Amino acid sequence: LIFLIVLLINLHTIHPSTLPLLCSQSSSHRNYHSKINSIMKLAILSVTISAACAFAPSTPAFTGSALRMSEQETETAPTAVVNAPAAAANGEAVAAVAVEEVAALGPTLNGWTPDAALPCYGLPGAIAPLGFFDPLGFSKDAELGAVKRLREAEIMHGRVAMMATLGYIIGESTPTITYGMDIHHTIANNQIPEIPGTVLFPFFLAINISEAIRASTGWVEPGLGPLFTLRETYYPGDIRFDPLGLKPKGAVEFDNMQTKELNNGRLAMIAAAGFCAQEQINGQGILENLGF
Repeated sequence: LIFLIVLLINLHTIHPSTLPLLCSQSSSHRNYHSKINSIMKLAILSVTISAACAFAPSTPAFTGSALRMSEQETETAPTAVVNAPAAAANGEAVAAVAVEEVAALGPTLNGWTPDAALPCYGLPGAIAPLGFFDPLGFSKDAELGAVKRLREAEIMHGRVAMMATLGYIIGESTPTITYGMDIHHTIANNQIPEIPGTVLFPFFLAINISEAIRASTGWVEPGLGPLFTLRETYYPGDIRFDPLGLKPKGAVEFDNMQTKELNNGRLAMIAAAGFCAQEQINGQGILENLGF
């Protein structure tokens, strides 16, 4: 390309400045045309060579890189062979690391160690005859944090349902402070609108305080981690409230008690829903429906 530029510059230099002088003499005129033809031929040849060079492979530029790559492969290959026996010799160390990674799913809480190979990571509650029962697949492919959150919701709703089941029967069939120690036969579904605000306020205040304590015990504070996340060291449902000291110390005993609580809570959730539906249908109390 540089050669072509020089030729074009020479052509431009000859043509405009020497044309009047060359035209005045015939011999000079012929010499001028001859020189112009030679320059044009050289220019065409240069353009052809430049175009051909554009499609020519530049093998020398890659030869050095290929050589260097082969040299690097030659240098690194023996290293891999030398390290292979060392990796085989450290098989026990690799196995130990794998065990630590499995244990890293979470700490052992109340005798329960999360195990990804078990349904719900091995949490208690799967008993005969149904065993592990999750027909809608809520826990399928769920992470440990999500499974713990589901168990937290299940056990807390079960506890509320157990209290609600007793509340339906006691509130309808026994003397209460709200109704002046008289047996009031208003069905439980209709009692809340009849209760004065002075009684409801401390009732809801106690609920708010207990929920705040539960949240601060088991849940990660907003801003310190992902929202709706349980603490890693928190066992679902264990809010450290055991005034009677009924919590077992052993892992097997705790598993049995946890399973019993879950079963009673599940039954209570079904019972509370049945109580509510029954009273809405015929407007009669629970014991009244049973003939008492």
